[in-house]
Amino acid sequence: MTLINHFLSRLGPGLLYAGAAVGVSHLVQSTQAGGMFGFELIIAIIIIHAIKYPFFEFGPRYTAATGQHILHGYLKLGKWAVWLYLLMAIATMFIVQAAITVVTAGLITNIFGLDGLGGHDPQMVAFIIGSLLLLISFTLLVSGHYVLLDKLMKIIILILTVTSIAAVIMLLFDNPGHHKTATVSFTFTDTAHLIFLATFLGWMPAPLDLSIWHSIWAKSKNDSDGKIASLRETLFDFRVGFIGTAFLAICFLLLGALVMYGSGIPFAAGGAAFAGQLLDMYQQALGDWAYPIVAIAAIATMFSTTLTVLDAFPRSISASLELLFPGRIRQRNPHFTYMISLAILIAGTLFILFFYMTSMREMVKIATVISFVAAPIIAILNMQAVFSRHMPDQYRPGKLMWIWCWFGVAALSACSIFYLLL
Repeated sequence: MTLINHFLSRLGPGLLYAGAAVGVSHLVQSTQAGGMFGFELIIAIIIIHAIKYPFFEFGPRYTAATGQHILHGYLKLGKWAVWLYLLMAIATMFIVQAAITVVTAGLITNIFGLDGLGGHDPQMVAFIIGSLLLLISFTLLVSGHYVLLDKLMKIIILILTVTSIAAVIMLLFDNPGHHKTATVSFTFTDTAHLIFLATFLGWMPAPLDLSIWHSIWAKSKNDSDGKIASLRETLFDFRVGFIGTAFLAICFLLLGALVMYGSGIPFAAGGAAFAGQLLDMYQQALGDWAYPIVAIAAIATMFSTTLTVLDAFPRSISASLELLFPGRIRQRNPHFTYMISLAILIAGTLFILFFYMTSMREMVKIATVISFVAAPIIAILNMQAVFSRHMPDQYRPGKLMWIWCWFGVAALSACSIFYLLL
């Protein structure tokens, strides 16, 4: 226990990274990937993690090297770089937050049997629950009690990890056997398969925006600790979160493959119905006793993602505006800018949920594809910031990482262009 406590005590912003990453991409898309194509897309999870790794690492690396978040590195490239990120953040934040919120609302609706509550249309029920989630999140962020959830993050991720591993192991030894007779295979000649792959990889393990959020969280932790964490500590923290999210993605894919692949049962488009299918998988694997534990872990995981992303977008927008208009923002107080950005994000998310919530699947598809197309831009900006002459020599990555980065940029760019031509 002493060793475990020592290990957990070394984790900080990397756990926030994991909390933000483990959400829709894992509970929804990884499970669907397994249910649709069996074990085939495990290699896609490994490849996309390898491609995106440097760009995620560069956020906390820049903070360890300079004591500032990586948007300062963008500014040294020119104001255009900060403006570009700011415009992308504003363009994506509403649909991303709406997609995460609708999945969280779907889980809660199914677990507590609220579908059609009081004779209301299920879509209206989901909107009401989503609104309450955003209101609770807003209250926590404003009151500062978000720190309490941050402390619970270790327990949340631990419960989800243990139950997921246990479910997969149980199913490997005793499963329905649907996958043994299934014949569906992924093919690059099928447009529908390619579109699914784009949505799957767009948020795997997370949008590249998370590298910027991670950098901002790392700076905040340094400020609260009164010291700048060393590069070794920072990278250890990051890599635990990064490897952990990759491992969990594979677990969820295996879960979908072992239970749903070849069963002839399609995944539900609605958030509540899909949540029911997901929880039934755990129940089949582990038994009825596991349902309440997994249900709590799933809700906590998705709520933490909802809350973390709701905090991250306004925080990064406020940081961008502070760099672009330092005099005005400091005079008005950066916290004021954060609050305004938070209020706008909530209002825009509610607008989408009320008028455009046709199905969870379509909303997630739109959000993930946008992230997929934007990924090469953020990758190039992160790379330019870390390899610039302003980066201290001892913190600048080596030649191998430089080659790795250009390979990643080429792969992300080629995939984005190919998808846009579909």
